[in-house]
Amino acid sequence: MTENKTVYIGSGAGFAGDRLDAALPVIDTLSRRDGPRYLIYEVMGERTLAIAQRIKMRKPDQGYSPYLEKYLRLALKSAMGNNVRIVTNLGAANPAGAAKRLHELAQELELPPLRIAIVVGDDLTTILSTDDIGAMETIEGVSISGKEIVAANTYLGARPVADALALGVDVVLVGRTTDAALVLGPLIHEFGWGEDELDLLAAGTLAGHLLECGGQVTGGYFCDPGFKDVPGMDNLGFPIGEVTADGGVVITKAENTGGLVTRATVIEQMLYEMHDPSAYLTPDVTLDITNVQLSEDGTDRIRVSGAQGKPPPQTLKTTISADGGWLAEAEMIYAGPNAFARAKMAADIIRTRVKNHDVHDDLRVDIMGVDAVFDNDTSTRRDAINMPLDGEFRVRSAIRTNDKATAEYVNDEVLSLFCSGPAGGGGYRCSITGQVNTASVLVPRQTVEPHVYAEEIKP
Repeated sequence: MTENKTVYIGSGAGFAGDRLDAALPVIDTLSRRDGPRYLIYEVMGERTLAIAQRIKMRKPDQGYSPYLEKYLRLALKSAMGNNVRIVTNLGAANPAGAAKRLHELAQELELPPLRIAIVVGDDLTTILSTDDIGAMETIEGVSISGKEIVAANTYLGARPVADALALGVDVVLVGRTTDAALVLGPLIHEFGWGEDELDLLAAGTLAGHLLECGGQVTGGYFCDPGFKDVPGMDNLGFPIGEVTADGGVVITKAENTGGLVTRATVIEQMLYEMHDPSAYLTPDVTLDITNVQLSEDGTDRIRVSGAQGKPPPQTLKTTISADGGWLAEAEMIYAGPNAFARAKMAADIIRTRVKNHDVHDDLRVDIMGVDAVFDNDTSTRRDAINMPLDGEFRVRSAIRTNDKATAEYVNDEVLSLFCSGPAGGGGYRCSITGQVNTASVLVPRQTVEPHVYAEEIKP
């Protein structure tokens, strides 16, 4: 019966680049639970998706997350063998391409054919022209008119994910959804929560919010040695949510792992990115956490209750990614006696020579570990810092420019310090990377029409 059912949802990753093996203890723990079992990989950031879109422009068969194979080659056999369904935004800019590669991976792993569903419809450029998108008013108040639009992706909600699971698939691949939708979607599918059951949707959204960042809620980002100690950080256990049909939520973690789940870790993650605790806007529900209660339910088990829901907004957030030119970075190390004075001189030389070269783009020159965080772009704080003269100091120059030749010139100025002084410079390294600027717009809900596909995707 639905009333007595518990759904178990574990996190395998909280961002692209998270620990590759974190899902394995989660799957092992889920394998011993009696109820529907899911594993989510949440890897999508705004710039992550923009980069994926750029890759897709060059290579139409790619554009899905480069971490797709890294994560699932390790976990797929175990997940399928233990009846753990996977829901993930590893599809990025190309869920169909991701499905094809995943079919191939299953063959390589000698698994039975996978049943895969994809969710599409978040790409606004397939609905509106880039000129129309560029003319929109951004939330941030910045103009995107006339700029090359790299990507425009709308945050979809959880119902397309639920619709995909209703097709009886093993894996759901999505592009841009809300992070919480990866969790709420399975809950809607399992419990049949309706659009008007706002408190239940709020509870599921909060569960998703707590699970979305992986090890943050189990002590990872919480840890501060000597102040907030966390055991076993080298084997940090990733979180598992236990959810019942009445909206009951327990947050715990994979068994036989490090980390911890306490009221403090849950509170920190709950408040993460929560600009208005009474109105956390999602496509499915407006979440209000002002009356949420947390209680211990055993070791590394926190029960979460009291989430309240209000109707969702009539608009959906869309992230616009536009070409941002180039970022040039270069570094030089100074060490030993009088190293700080030499590092300061090197920084001054770079700034003066670039200025004399008639470069008007914003330049920043930092001494890492001294003024890279708290100083301003002109480094006015540096002279007031009382640093030991001896030690190790890394000078870093960075400039954003639309002109690649300028980017190359600034890096060359740092390289020239090898022989042009001051003394003892070494450890030079540099990079020039294409940049993407992001801004957000709001579009009417009816503008976007998500679609779900399954059996059409073949190896």
